[in-house]
Amino acid sequence: MAKQRIVLVDDHEVVRLGLKALLEHHPNFEVVGEAGTAKEALDQVAQLRPDVVLMDIRLPGTSGIEACEEITQNYPETRVIMLTSYAEDEMLFSAIRAGASGYVLKQIGAEDLIRAIEAVGRGEALLDPAVTQRVFQEVRRAVKEEEASAFANLSQQEKHVLLLVSEGKTNREIAKSLFLGEGTVRNYVSSILSKLGVSNRAEAAAYAVEHNLREYL
Repeated sequence: MAKQRIVLVDDHEVVRLGLKALLEHHPNFEVVGEAGTAKEALDQVAQLRPDVVLMDIRLPGTSGIEACEEITQNYPETRVIMLTSYAEDEMLFSAIRAGASGYVLKQIGAEDLIRAIEAVGRGEALLDPAVTQRVFQEVRRAVKEEEASAFANLSQQEKHVLLLVSEGKTNREIAKSLFLGEGTVRNYVSSILSKLGVSNRAEAAAYAVEHNLREYL
């Protein structure tokens, strides 16, 4: 089995030495390069084409996140694991957007770090357990925002009409339920179709179900 070739990037030499000593005890790892700045890291990656870059998120000058983005764009075969001392949400999501395959805290145990590098080397994505919940929370928040924006152009009354349309109610039944005239309901339905950009009641009903309308009433 070929060894995973690793480049270490941290502006503290002592940290690099510690990581190198740890990783070189592993039979399937080979530390092929070290860097203390983003520029040095990019030069090392261009020259060595490593399998994995283990990089501090905070570097002097150009940040580790910017370096990560350049590496993942120009050398997609190289995986990047971001190391950080603090579980900061903005840094976490910036790293993910930059294409990092892993995000781990420096407090991680030796065995867990080794498993992280092995996983990323296999093409998997990995997050430190300490930040995983934050990612799920952010994804859920983003989904909620997207769903809510799906009905942003509808008035509250139009949402109620749309909900009843999604339940298969006729205009007469909707009018009776909401104490409206049938003509008023027809106008509401026509407005809803126009605002949602759909052509008929069935499409409007499907849209309402897909975007969880009931949760926004």
